[in-house]
Amino acid sequence: MKAFSYLRAGSVDEARQAAASPAAMLLAGGTTLLDLAKCGVAEPETMVDISHLTGLDAISLTDRDVTIGALAKMSRVADDANIKAQFPAVSQALSLAASAQIRNMATIGGNLLQRTRCPYFRDPATFSACNKRAPGSGCSAIGGVTRNHAVLGTSEACIATNPGDLAVALVAFDAVVHLGNRQVAIDDFFLLPGTTPEREHAIEPGEMITAITIPASAAARRSTYLKVRDRQSYEFAAASAAVGLELEADGRTIRDIRVALGGVATKPWRARAVENALKGQRLDAAAVKRASLLAVQGAVYHGGNHYKIALALRVVERAILTMGEMA
Repeated sequence: MKAFSYLRAGSVDEARQAAASPAAMLLAGGTTLLDLAKCGVAEPETMVDISHLTGLDAISLTDRDVTIGALAKMSRVADDANIKAQFPAVSQALSLAASAQIRNMATIGGNLLQRTRCPYFRDPATFSACNKRAPGSGCSAIGGVTRNHAVLGTSEACIATNPGDLAVALVAFDAVVHLGNRQVAIDDFFLLPGTTPEREHAIEPGEMITAITIPASAAARRSTYLKVRDRQSYEFAAASAAVGLELEADGRTIRDIRVALGGVATKPWRARAVENALKGQRLDAAAVKRASLLAVQGAVYHGGNHYKIALALRVVERAILTMGEMA
């Protein structure tokens, strides 16, 4: 690990000013940053400690929305009674992420900024070609072992999968990220790799996440997060889906539906084609099966990750049927 200096920020403004330097990185729970520093991916000259700043860990619920401070711990948000009642998919996504020890340390803001688990990205000693680490160097994953890589939102420059669980639920329910002087819709906060895979988030120099807001909705109240993985604990998703459902008074017609995918794309993936196909339609297994096929429109596989295409549509189908009490 490269030697670095340590700055304990006295305020949000001081933290933002310090973070404006390209050689500085913010330290909150540290569960992501320290890992990246140990493997030589992150080499900050200054770590700016924001873990003690007051007022950034609150959970504030109104009839319209909930606002969660960036320093709120994952475990606390997952266990919050109001989050469980009003945004169950958010609670479930957090509970299914990482280990209990990490959830007790990691913050909501840090969770949104976690980097891909692509082994080619995280092993600079072995793989020099990685456009995320060294723009223009190439992508070692393409043509390599790709079982855990993305099939949606990829480019010739990068096929690394976004590792988030919480972010998938937030994208499904139109959360907004507070960056100090501006707010960004969560779906715009995460960037596609395109030709610039090194830029993953829409944060400008001198900005930091201070909170997220999730609008209240009937679909959010009736929601779930389904995660399929190789083992049942401490594992990233092979495919996941956050689904929310609002039915008409007849109990069978879909008034509103939200669908987002995880584990299969380069960013949390909103499946709007599935939503559009089902809104206003009767909820039945055949219609859900047909619509779920749209979740993987445009998917491109590279070798060993071909299974993710079939898995993703089945996860979406299962999650929708579960919310419709048909599974």
